[in-house]
Amino acid sequence: MLELSILGFLYEKPLHGYELKERINGLSGHVRPVSDGALYPAITRLVKNGLVDSRTEPGASAAPRRTLSLTPEGRRELLARLRAPKDAEITDGQRWFTLLAFLGHLPDRADQAAVLRRRQEFLLTPASFFYEDGTAVSVEREPDLFRQGMLRIARATGTEEKAWLAEALDLLEGRGDRGAPSGPGRTPRARPDRRAAP
Repeated sequence: MLELSILGFLYEKPLHGYELKERINGLSGHVRPVSDGALYPAITRLVKNGLVDSRTEPGASAAPRRTLSLTPEGRRELLARLRAPKDAEITDGQRWFTLLAFLGHLPDRADQAAVLRRRQEFLLTPASFFYEDGTAVSVEREPDLFRQGMLRIARATGTEEKAWLAEALDLLEGRGDRGAPSGPGRTPRARPDRRAAP
C-alpha cells in the first residue's frame, strides 16, 4: 500500500520527499507510521521502474531538494491499480482506506462503482472476530464485556459503511440526485478493522 500512496499523492502534484512522507503519515501514520527505511527504497524502486521522476532542485537553504513527480507510466499504473485492487485491499480496513483515498482519481464512474461493489459484497458476508463451531459469534451471544465492545464497535462502523456505500453507488450509477463525488476528500480518521459483526 505504500507504493499506492506514493503514486496517489504524486498524481495530485509533485512533492518533495519530506512532504510526501507527511501526507502518507496523515493518511495512515496513526496506525502504521512510514519510516525513511521503507519510504525511500520504495521511491527508488518506482523511479527505477519509470513510474516516478526524481529531480534535484536548489533548496531554500544551501541543501538541494529532490522533487518527485509521476511519469505518464506512473499515472497509468496508478489507474490500473485502482481499477483492479487486490483482494486484501478490499478486505483489510487500512488498505481499503488507502485505496478509497485515491479512488476519485479514476475518471470512469463505472470503474469506481465496480470497486465499491466489491467492498459492499465483502461487508454483506457475515463475519466476526470470534467463532464457535464454525459459526460467527454475535454480540448478543458473547458473554465477555470487552469482546462485546469489539463486536458492537465493528457492527456500528460496518452499518455506517454499508449505508455510505449504498449512497455512493446510487450517485455513481445515476440513481441519486447529486453529482458523483470527485477528487480526494478529507482522510477518514476512524479505522474499521473488520466487517460488521452479526
